[in-house]
Amino acid sequence: MKSLYVGIDLGGTKIAGALVDRDGSLLRRIRLETRAEQGPQPVIDRLVEAVIQLTDGVRSSVKGVGVAAPGPLDSRSGVVFSPPNLPGWMDVPLRQVLEDRLGIPVKLENDANAAAWGEYWFGAGQRKGTMIYLTVSTGVGSGLVLDGRLFRGENTFAGEIGHTIVDPEGPPCGCGRKGCLESLASGTAIAKFGQNTDPSSLIHSLAMEDGGLVRAEHVFEAYRMGDAQAEIIIRQTVLYLAIGLSNLIHIFNPGKIVVGGGVSRAGDMLFPLLREQLESYLMAPFRGTCEVVPASLGEDAGVLGAAALWTDSSRKSEQGIM
Repeated sequence: MKSLYVGIDLGGTKIAGALVDRDGSLLRRIRLETRAEQGPQPVIDRLVEAVIQLTDGVRSSVKGVGVAAPGPLDSRSGVVFSPPNLPGWMDVPLRQVLEDRLGIPVKLENDANAAAWGEYWFGAGQRKGTMIYLTVSTGVGSGLVLDGRLFRGENTFAGEIGHTIVDPEGPPCGCGRKGCLESLASGTAIAKFGQNTDPSSLIHSLAMEDGGLVRAEHVFEAYRMGDAQAEIIIRQTVLYLAIGLSNLIHIFNPGKIVVGGGVSRAGDMLFPLLREQLESYLMAPFRGTCEVVPASLGEDAGVLGAAALWTDSSRKSEQGIM
């Protein structure tokens, strides 16, 4: 039987898992409640349960398990430090714990890096050269694939584009600083700016029809319908995203930037404006050198990327992972 791999994505409200072959085909799927509020041990128990169910009957063909988890973490040592959305986790040696319980080799990766690796191998990245993956959702994260190799940095912390400062006088960020890209251009930021608009705004009308809580999609819908206050928010969001992406382009000279996450689903309301604004921030030699495209794998990017850490081609690339 051909080699199989398990990919687990711990980055959302549910544990998403899949049994994957070398070509990226999803052979089995599973979704379990994370229940992160219960602390590390119950979550680890469900991770183990997910792998056991996915590998039932094919255990001997499974060459490895890849886990995409929220940072901060050290992918080399396999230790998860203290992720904000995993309360009670503090220096948890997740890789070692899972290997001891499963008897299968495990690799641990930052969830944004895993999604980047998935898009590079099986999605919009098309396995070409240097690609940057940007996820714009509740927060803003990124993964870097440089010359076909996943770039992690000295302490495996690389890729925190969401916490680059794009406006020193900007609003407070959850990281404790001010003016980070995440505080100005994430889905959470868009919703917050929408909530602070005049109550007569179309944004609030749409929110009232949908439970009352303003979300980013209400702002985009109001923008599509011509609301002036929504237009200000979206243009401001695009401005800061363009600044952030221009910095990445000037530093890494990627051929492609793949944008995923909930905000990317705005599609034609976002990408043409973003591409136009971005070009205006680039030095002349860089203009036209980088394609900005939507991600293609959706919620499967994390599990596919985690599994891809174990494929033969990924392992060859990892010999040069930075």
